[in-house]
Amino acid sequence: MLRLTELKLPLGHEAAALPAAILERLGLRPDELIDYAVFRRAHDARRKAAILMVYTVDVTLRDEAAVLARFAGDRNLQPTPDMTYRHVASAPADLRKRPVVIGAGPCGLFAGLILAEMGFRPIILERGKIVRERTKDTWGLWRRSELNPESNVQFGEGGAGTFSDGKLYSQIKDPRFLSRKVLTEFVAAGAPPEILTEAHPHVGTFRLVTMVEAMREKVEALGGEYRFQHKVEDFDIVEETRRLRGLYLKDGGYIETDHVVLALGHSSRDTFQTLFDRGVHMEAKPFSLGFRIEHPQSWIDRARFGTSAGHKDLGAAAYALSHHCSNGRTVYSFCMCPGGTVVAATSEPGRVVTNGMSQYSRNERNANAGIVVGITPDKDYPGHPLAGVALQRHWESRAFEAGGRTYAAPGQRVGDFLAGRPSASLGEVVPSYRPGVTPTDLSSCLPDYAIAAIREALPAFARQIPGFDDPDAVLTGVETRTSSPVRITRGADFQSLNTAGLFPAGEGAGYAGGILSASIDGIKVAEAVAKSMVA
Repeated sequence: MLRLTELKLPLGHEAAALPAAILERLGLRPDELIDYAVFRRAHDARRKAAILMVYTVDVTLRDEAAVLARFAGDRNLQPTPDMTYRHVASAPADLRKRPVVIGAGPCGLFAGLILAEMGFRPIILERGKIVRERTKDTWGLWRRSELNPESNVQFGEGGAGTFSDGKLYSQIKDPRFLSRKVLTEFVAAGAPPEILTEAHPHVGTFRLVTMVEAMREKVEALGGEYRFQHKVEDFDIVEETRRLRGLYLKDGGYIETDHVVLALGHSSRDTFQTLFDRGVHMEAKPFSLGFRIEHPQSWIDRARFGTSAGHKDLGAAAYALSHHCSNGRTVYSFCMCPGGTVVAATSEPGRVVTNGMSQYSRNERNANAGIVVGITPDKDYPGHPLAGVALQRHWESRAFEAGGRTYAAPGQRVGDFLAGRPSASLGEVVPSYRPGVTPTDLSSCLPDYAIAAIREALPAFARQIPGFDDPDAVLTGVETRTSSPVRITRGADFQSLNTAGLFPAGEGAGYAGGILSASIDGIKVAEAVAKSMVA
């Protein structure tokens, strides 16, 4: 089988056009093409008047060796790589101590799955609730302004990614095709099969809920064990040897184990503090903060696709924007959610946090994205590994005050924000954030350098997407949980730099960003745990 890339066809082409294009590209007769399958499909909308569909296809030919020789040196035709996932170890028959995974988000889910598939019968501890109970608690904040600090957008089965657009793509290098393992498992759990072929796949919140449940059942069937509402209170570390010996739970329980995957998520601030207090090596890392911006999705569709807006093969338009500002800051769009909603994402009382979410259909009225400013420890929060956490909390508390202390978000029309005046009311664009938006002056909700940078960036973005700085577009704040503010440092063996038996993993440990990369890191860390346990 051979893989053919960069095969381009017009938007709306007939089904028969694809095999015809394969034959033309390779100079073959119809009888020489035995079969073909689409591996990846994307669109190229750089020219709105002539949008193209771009395919990567795997082809089975009558004489593949001859064709490959004829196209020697052509990077767009190569043998199809073997993407089969293979386990690196098997659990010993006399396994005495079971590995523990802390956290049931994407990273913890795949760490648990891989360990279970290898026979290690992992214990997965999750401080929050099972996904359906957690969903009810999350709606409690959105509909009634009632926050459950242990069951919300950040904590509970499925992790923060459950209440998101469900994006399943990443910029990380993937030479072992671990992403294929992740996507294949998602499809087996109920995700739409097209996530295997779309260049920018997503699944949406409602589908993620059922997928998480199905994958939990698989882990349990393989001998894994989930324990919900089991929060790790402390770590039993032998100080003389800096080796992990066990875990203390909040309910008074104790688990003897010497292999723990720390799949904590980026909002486990209390656990970060506990790890720091126990001397586990960590450092502050860069992250970003800013606001959510909303426009009607129809505006974005027209700006990106022109007269092709609404075509079934294009769906709701997305964007990715970046601007280097005169004050040295970089402002960029983050977690863009076509046809989605802005959601309340705090996990701590007295604080407001925004995030974006879409369903699979992406058919809500507005598009939203984080418009965020990159910040760094050396410049913005020096002196302590947890200083970034303190910075996040400060601005989240300011947003809570500006929103009226009810978990409503402070909001502002873009026209008022750019003019430096408070908003007394909102305009044509109706914000989607629940439990509500309070018109105000957002300049009090972020540092001055961030406000100045965003004010400079919005008109610059409008040069790429006309109307991006429309006066009636809406900003809501604050977006602070873009990534973990700490990195729990690990070595080449994936273990903590100074505490044997702890395996920092995923987004919370500072080694991933998003569902796919966190899942892949979970696989890698599970493999490292398995190798350590059979060594």
